[in-house]
Amino acid sequence: MSTRFDPEGRLPPRTGLLLLQGFIWGLFCLFALRLWYLQVHKGEEFALKAEENQLRREAVYAPRGLIRDRNGELVAVNEPAYVLGLVREDCRDPTATLDKVSEWTGADREELKQRFHKGKRLVKPFEPLILVPDLSFELLARIEANALFWPGLKIVVRPRRYYPQGELLAHVLGYVAEANEEELEKDENLSLGDDVGKGGMELVFESRLRGTKGLRQSEVDATGRRLNQRVLRKPTAGENIHLSIDLKLQEHCAGLLEGKAGAIIVMEPYTGQVLAFVSRPSFDNNVFTTGLSTGQWEALRDDPMHPLQNRVVQSVYPPGSVFKLIVASCGLSEGLLDPEETEYCPGFWKLGRRVFKCWKKHGHGRVALNEAIVQSCDVYFYHLGDKLKVDRISPFAKACGFGRPTGIDLPHEKPGLIPSKEWKLKRFGESWQGGENLNLAIGQGYVQVSPVQVARFIAALVNGGDLLKPELLKSDAPTRQGELPLSDEHRQMVVDAMVDTVNEGTARRLRRKDARIGGKTGTAQVVKLMEELDDKETDEIPYKFRDHAWLASFGEKDGKTYVAVCMVEHGGHGSEAAGPVLKGVYRYLFGKRK
Repeated sequence: MSTRFDPEGRLPPRTGLLLLQGFIWGLFCLFALRLWYLQVHKGEEFALKAEENQLRREAVYAPRGLIRDRNGELVAVNEPAYVLGLVREDCRDPTATLDKVSEWTGADREELKQRFHKGKRLVKPFEPLILVPDLSFELLARIEANALFWPGLKIVVRPRRYYPQGELLAHVLGYVAEANEEELEKDENLSLGDDVGKGGMELVFESRLRGTKGLRQSEVDATGRRLNQRVLRKPTAGENIHLSIDLKLQEHCAGLLEGKAGAIIVMEPYTGQVLAFVSRPSFDNNVFTTGLSTGQWEALRDDPMHPLQNRVVQSVYPPGSVFKLIVASCGLSEGLLDPEETEYCPGFWKLGRRVFKCWKKHGHGRVALNEAIVQSCDVYFYHLGDKLKVDRISPFAKACGFGRPTGIDLPHEKPGLIPSKEWKLKRFGESWQGGENLNLAIGQGYVQVSPVQVARFIAALVNGGDLLKPELLKSDAPTRQGELPLSDEHRQMVVDAMVDTVNEGTARRLRRKDARIGGKTGTAQVVKLMEELDDKETDEIPYKFRDHAWLASFGEKDGKTYVAVCMVEHGGHGSEAAGPVLKGVYRYLFGKRK
């Protein structure tokens, strides 16, 4: 058997060799180009990123501005607080870590889980996600001792708001609490876990009180433990502010309303400065800074006495006979009221088939304007209301500042209501009735006002007619918002009638020989009582059916002038319920009666 030798068959194809060589050179060039791109073109950028794996930047929290009363006493401060955060990028096992945090702190596991997942969207890389907002020293020590075994957990020290007086100023100061998602999306300077103003002046002056965060660069090891650090930008504390509130007067007024639901406001009529602002019942605003449980929040929210309600600005009530001051002023201004002309009060007045009663069963006899205010004669004002009607009373009351907010620096102020024919037709689809003019004239029916609106009106009567913004910040510059549509002569008639009301009328509880005090009581009917309850004493009537008690006043002594207004919910008669309260206010302002 023989084989044939083919010398040309042993040589590889020349075309294939060239293709192989080209492929190898192409790969080499590609790797070389990639290497140049990474090392030269992007070298500096990647070097910085590599450095950032070891050097991290984190925010340094700034304290909120301090708040003091008019005499410099602190009413809102900051104290150090320890919170537990989690750096997600350093956490190897989030599920086990959250379980351990729940075991240590007692925090609800599901709430921690929800917070963790929410942080994925709202927290920046390597920024601690706040899990527990307030740690005791015992827990702090325990977590620190076990930190090496649970990478990612981090103790964050930050300032926490504290209110030394608690519920005493809760409705003025409001409170701070953790920012919600809506607030986080609106403000890029906020991070998950940051506190912001949620109510009161903390909310209104949030931009002034909140400081500016600083920036710190830290060097960390592979476990996230900080090795050293340096401050790149120092934090800036928020602005400090001074309230117009006199803390001692505030405390005294709050004591006068103890056990009652109601409001007191004391202000300077020539400056608009509010010296006392009391709404009762109240709440401890410190509970919001440490985190409120669902049960605690529901208990506050569902409390039948509504402690969260700011009764000075957020609650509106029928003003009762206090509104007679506005109606009398309107009659004088419109020229339809002769202050010397008398009306006869037999204890009732008929309009068609309806009988409208006076509070004094057997009547006041013949009374002119001054006596009608002093004795709070309903029949006199029925006649006046029938003359003026809602077409004149409504625009005049609005010009006196009612039916619109006062502009006080607090959120959610209610404007109240001054009814009109158009309003009733739109609201109920019904026309205005003649009897409603009579109810309006004595502050009943649809009309609703707030204590702060009444205080501003009384201040305007006293200061010469200027409607001033009620000020909660200590300032020397009053803010003028308008003027009473009333001549000085007519305004003085109303003021003199208020003084006579204290000296010899329904507000005699305020009478003092060493001071000039004027006032007007008001009893605002809540519901129309059955005949058998009409003559009952206040404490014999079910609480929810009792009338609201008003007393609006001013006092002058030794060159100092104050306006003081009190409203007691379901207190009964103004003189009986609100009278002793304001008597106690003037005892503090002017000393014991001589």
